[in-house]
This record gives sequence, structure tokens and C-alpha cells, in this order.
Amino acid sequence: MNDTPGWASPGSAPSDGQEPDASRPTDAAGQNGPAEPADDKRPSSKWSKEQPPPGQWSAPSPQPPGRTPPGAASGWGGQQPPRGPGGYGGGPAGSGWGGPPPAAKPGVIPLRPLGVGEILDGAVSTMRTHWRTVLGISLAVAVVTEILVVLLQGLVLDDSSTAALDDPNATLDEIGRAMSDALLNTGVILLISMLGTIVATALLTTVTSRAVLGKSVTTPEAWRDARPQLLKLFGLTFLLPLIALAIVGVGVLPGLLVAVAGGAEAGSALVVLGALAAGVVALWLMIRFSLASPALMLEKQGIVKSMSRSAKLVRGAWWRVFGIQLLATIIANIVASIIVIPFTFLAGALSGNGITGFLDSTGDVGWTFLIISGIGSVIGSTLTLPITAGVTVLLYIDQRIRREALDLELARAAGVQGYAPGAPGTPGS
Repeated sequence: MNDTPGWASPGSAPSDGQEPDASRPTDAAGQNGPAEPADDKRPSSKWSKEQPPPGQWSAPSPQPPGRTPPGAASGWGGQQPPRGPGGYGGGPAGSGWGGPPPAAKPGVIPLRPLGVGEILDGAVSTMRTHWRTVLGISLAVAVVTEILVVLLQGLVLDDSSTAALDDPNATLDEIGRAMSDALLNTGVILLISMLGTIVATALLTTVTSRAVLGKSVTTPEAWRDARPQLLKLFGLTFLLPLIALAIVGVGVLPGLLVAVAGGAEAGSALVVLGALAAGVVALWLMIRFSLASPALMLEKQGIVKSMSRSAKLVRGAWWRVFGIQLLATIIANIVASIIVIPFTFLAGALSGNGITGFLDSTGDVGWTFLIISGIGSVIGSTLTLPITAGVTVLLYIDQRIRREALDLELARAAGVQGYAPGAPGTPGS
């Protein structure tokens, strides 16, 4: 294709003070050489034989030193301009051709502010990429926890003491004792499950933080890293529910006092209103402190300091953190239900009075039911623990990237050379 008059070849520039015709071949006497044949197929930068009349066009002006020719800047058919720290040509991000460079991704997430889907995908990618360590930790914790729960339910906890709750002729004393026993049984099971969740969270936090850097970690290495902070994590995990219960207790206390004083109706109304208001306050605080666990584990902070760090990171992003945590919880519960419910029905069909007795609650809960349903619980916990723990850790990292430019530190730790942060925001974030 013939070059357009007044336009240099891509990636080249005329010499200073030199007319475009100067590049044509000349003989020894300085005269123009013979013209090339018209059917020559070789690439040529010569001018077209059909030129406009004189005076209607001018030769390209010489390029000042340091200026890029138009052809090279546009990138048409030639070499692209060098990429600078913020984009092509070394300008600010998004100012050059091609936009800002993609963020570095040494591990399971790109090192920039994350969207909701990227946080969820990062948690799943951690489980998929490092499945031996992740599933090994969650499976071991789930098995130990479920064995303790089954043994307590089968040997220690007495379900017959709660039968009064289903008896319409039971006295108030029997109902009270049955409720106390039911709360005790539920509390013991929740305590064991919470202990297992704490251990799994501590180990999976280390695994996820290394996965962000593209590094793997074995279970013994995760244990050595998490063990010094484990007691503090126990204290934090027990302190947060106590704070929530204390807030709810303060909220319902005025209504209880009014009810005791003789105003039953007014007291009941105050109890309901106080419980609702206290529940809102408790939920707000729990979300504010929801990133305290990764702050405690990864920053090696104390309990109070990790809570204040979480409050600082969540400030201004409460609804976003709440929405992502709620979405991850819903997904985890759906996955667990898909696995646990079939095992529960199978356990009911193989024990007691069969599936009919299981549905109308007339069947006996024996060892067969406990073991089969426990297997389903183990499988469900093995798959859901990494999701919930991973989302919390990635939310913590995302908030620090947004507020403290943690991506630069992560890039250095991952060994990324010449890293520059990408755009400050991402779609859907």
C-alpha cells in the first residue's frame, strides 16, 4: 500500500532538516535514480507517482528532538509505545493507549480493590488450589468435633428429659426443667462446635493469607504460625457473643422490671421493643468487629487492639461488609443443607420407626441416626468452613488494600517486580 503524502512510516521519523524525497535512491552525481517498475511487489516507502499539484501540500516538518512521530504514537502497524508505570507512554493510569496495566495476581486474588464476586471466587480458589491443606484441616476439625458431639449425645445428654416439651399435659415445672435441659444440651453442642470452628479458622486464616501471595503452606506450618495466637482467638470468639448477650439483656431489662412490678402488658411490649432495639445494636457491633479475627491472627494483635482495628477497617463500609458476610453465610448454609438433609432423611429411615416416625418426631434417636447424620455434618462442615473463613480473611485484606495500600506490601512480599497499583476502584465493588 502506498504511503499517504505527509505521513511518515510507522515507527520512523524524517531526519531534521531533510525533505521526504531525500530518502529516495540517488546516483553518484546526486541525480534521482531510475524509477522502480510499477509491478514491483516489494515493500517500499517511496511516494506515489500520482502527486497533487504543487502548492497544495507541504513536506512533513522535521520532528523536534524527543518528540514521537505520529505513526509511532498511534501504534498503527508498528511497535507499541513502551508501557510506563501507570499505562502506555509512562503517563498517569488510563491516559495512554490501552488503559492502565492489569493488577498483579501472584495468588488467588488480584492485588487491587476487590469486587464481591472476586472475594467469593478467591475463597473457592484457595480451597481448589490448596485443597490438600485446606480440606485436610477442615476435615480433621470436622471429624473430631462431630465425634465428640455424637458421643455426648449418645452417652451423656438425655433427650428423654425434653419430652415434656411435646406433652400437652405437662406441668409448668416439667416444662421448665425440659427447657433447661434442652438449653444445656444445645449449649454443650454449640460450645464444642465453636471450639472446632476456632481452630479451623485460625489455621485457614494462615493458609488463605499465603494463598494471596501465591505460596503454599502445609498443615504443620499453619499450626506453628497460628498456635501463638490461638488462646487470644478463643478469648475473642467468646467475648463477642457475651457482648451481644449483654446488650440484649440491657435492652429487655426495663420491660422485665415493668412486668415484675405488675404491668404485664406494658412489660411485654417493652420487652419486645427492647429486644428489637438491642438486637439491632448488637448486629451493628458484631459486623464492626467481624474482621477482628484475621486482624488478630495476621497482625499478631491483642484482643482489644484487633477489635479496634476491625472497627477502623469497617468504618464507612458497614453495609458492604454486612452484605458480603451475609451472602457468604447464605451460600455456606445452602451447600451444607444440600449435603446434610439427605443424610438426615437416610438416618431417619434406617433408625427408629422409619421415615414416618422421623417426620412426626415419634422415632427414637439412636446410634444409627447419630452416626449417619454425623457423617453428613462432617462432609458439610468440610466444604463450608473454608468458604466462611476465606471470605472473612479476603474481606480484611480488601479493606486494607482500600484504606492502607496493602497491595504494595503484598506485591513486595510476593516478589512482584516493578509493581504499580492499578485503578483505585473496580466495577461492582
